[in-house]
Amino acid sequence: MSDDMAGWPEILTTRQMRAVEDTAIGSGSVSGLALMRRAGAGVVAALLAQWPALAMRPGQAVILCGPGNNGGDGYVVARLLALRGWRVRLAALAPPATPDARAAAAEWGGEALPLEALETAELGPDVLWLDALFGTGLQRALAPEIAALLRAAARGGRIVAVDILSGICADSGRMLGDADLPPAALTVSFHRAKLGHVLDRGGMLAGRLRIADIGLGPWQDRAGPCAGLAGPLPGLLKRAGHKYDHGHALVLGGGPGHGGAARLSARAALRVGAGLVTLACPPEALAENAARLDAVMLTPLADAAGLRALLRDARLSAVALGPGLGLERARALVPEALGSGRAAVLDADALTAFADRPEALFAALHPRVLLTPHGGEFARLFPDLAARLAAPAEAGPAFSRLDAARLAAARAGCAVLLKGPDTVVAAPDGTACIAAALGADAAPWLATAGAGDVLTGIVAGLLARGLAPLAAAGAGAWLHAEAARDFGPGLIAEDLPERLPAVLRRLAG
Repeated sequence: MSDDMAGWPEILTTRQMRAVEDTAIGSGSVSGLALMRRAGAGVVAALLAQWPALAMRPGQAVILCGPGNNGGDGYVVARLLALRGWRVRLAALAPPATPDARAAAAEWGGEALPLEALETAELGPDVLWLDALFGTGLQRALAPEIAALLRAAARGGRIVAVDILSGICADSGRMLGDADLPPAALTVSFHRAKLGHVLDRGGMLAGRLRIADIGLGPWQDRAGPCAGLAGPLPGLLKRAGHKYDHGHALVLGGGPGHGGAARLSARAALRVGAGLVTLACPPEALAENAARLDAVMLTPLADAAGLRALLRDARLSAVALGPGLGLERARALVPEALGSGRAAVLDADALTAFADRPEALFAALHPRVLLTPHGGEFARLFPDLAARLAAPAEAGPAFSRLDAARLAAARAGCAVLLKGPDTVVAAPDGTACIAAALGADAAPWLATAGAGDVLTGIVAGLLARGLAPLAAAGAGAWLHAEAARDFGPGLIAEDLPERLPAVLRRLAG
């Protein structure tokens, strides 16, 4: 990750995690079995933290073990829970096939039933089911009988996924095949989160995600460049200074009756800390906007020549184009804004206006620009990448939203923010982050008209304050979701800018 995002947690691919583990084991400082024991202990600690009552009295667990090292983690958990007085029933898909898993099974020493011998009807409603079947190593769809077993487990108790829920591609979060799987109540992974925990179905089915430290920190650098889990940045809090020290954002609006989206963007840019915000709209829309705005300044903007004149003011530090702009107006104004070299956010109509000729848009883009498409807009600009995302995921590693955003950014020559509950931001060099609003961090109230216009304004305000596009987009997407979580049910787009002060106040401590 770049220096301005250095505080964001890293998210690993399975290959990166394997490189870290292999380097640690190869150093002679730790063995694979020792890591397995730490992982099992981490699972037990996490489930007791999740359900404190289970630390007070022994519970009942069914542990499903696969033949690999994920199954080995399951054998460790079985032994540790049994030592705490739990009633443990362990079922194995196949005998352990790796030396470390065989050693962990020997240390367990208890009975290992075949999966088909497990009678789910015998088990009570408070059973914890531990899914240690495949973990991050799964490369193919689940067998139907295993998917059926997990569905039965969810009906009779709670699922704890060891590393990742079986059936999910750990590199994309996509469901392999067409299995209909229930969500886990808890997922316990190790060292760092994996992409499958925060993308697509994986993020939706993970439940509460806890990361257990198994002592691999000294070897993390062997993972290489990683995507980051977007969050707050120190630069979000304003420092002392003049209003122009915090940037001047220019938001371009549309004609009469179409100004609401631009007003939402402008207010969000101001709330997130831009020193000044100006809304530029057609002269005939000035009265409408003046009736609704106070702190946001207004200026008439008739055409591209007017924008060219306006942008001669060097104090205008960022431009937001698209929300409510209108397609014809967007076609005229977008090239002018891009030609100025200003930091810019292109959304909504500024993207759709070029759907029939995306190459013309890409040719005008520069590294200070951010595109913020939702799925439909992304498909119009990058139809081949959208088609790959829409194709069934039959084997891992499956093509992911992160892959799509990275390829789109490389093609466009600027950063791309692909909206969704798992918002992905990528720069042309592959640097990327994910702002995940899934599972325990879900913000479903963002599925409301105008929420995307507020995101445009938040990011424009951060660009105006001097953040680079990737950092502004990641932090902005996190702020956007955090404001929604802060408000909760009943949210409408107008509420989002008004929740930003509370979120920023918490960051100040």
